[in-house]
Amino acid sequence: MFSYMSELVEQYFKSNFGFGESDWDFLFSKMRRVEIPKKTIVTQVGQVEQQLSFIEKGIVRHYIPKADNDLTFAFVFKDSFVSAYDSFLKQSPSEYAVATITDSVFYSMNYADVQEIFAQTEVGNKIGRIATEELFLNKAKRELDLLNKTAEERYLSLFSERPELIREIPLKYIASYIGITPQALSRIRKRITL
Repeated sequence: MFSYMSELVEQYFKSNFGFGESDWDFLFSKMRRVEIPKKTIVTQVGQVEQQLSFIEKGIVRHYIPKADNDLTFAFVFKDSFVSAYDSFLKQSPSEYAVATITDSVFYSMNYADVQEIFAQTEVGNKIGRIATEELFLNKAKRELDLLNKTAEERYLSLFSERPELIREIPLKYIASYIGITPQALSRIRKRITL
């Protein structure tokens, strides 16, 4: 199972980043495969993020814990990088939490290893750039959606992007993500047929 799964990750990295064999071998020697159960907090508020991970399987959310309702502001899916990335870059305490929604498999690298990959491989900086671009584009899209779309349009947009996966996310997280109450989301869902 491990070799099959790592072949999928290897194929993804080689096709998207242009890895040669020696660069891949070096990168893979720094990656640690981690199976994480659903509903596991990966990064706590106040913790300095030490990991940059690639999601092979699973769904992750970024959120600000609140006494009454958490504020979910990002979902991250398979074949994407996940991290409390601003904390990771600055090596400062995270202002939000990162948790798995479903059972997940990560390939993780710690901060020191990522710096070594950047310094010693030709494609290391490309990984850093693409990870940063991916996280920035997701953040920008969310901000624009909140400013330009109705709650119903935000829900439909999220649903159309990942219909097979959105069904695995609890409705209270989706409601928080699109900026409405779970009751308002229920009314939207009754009005539309998906």
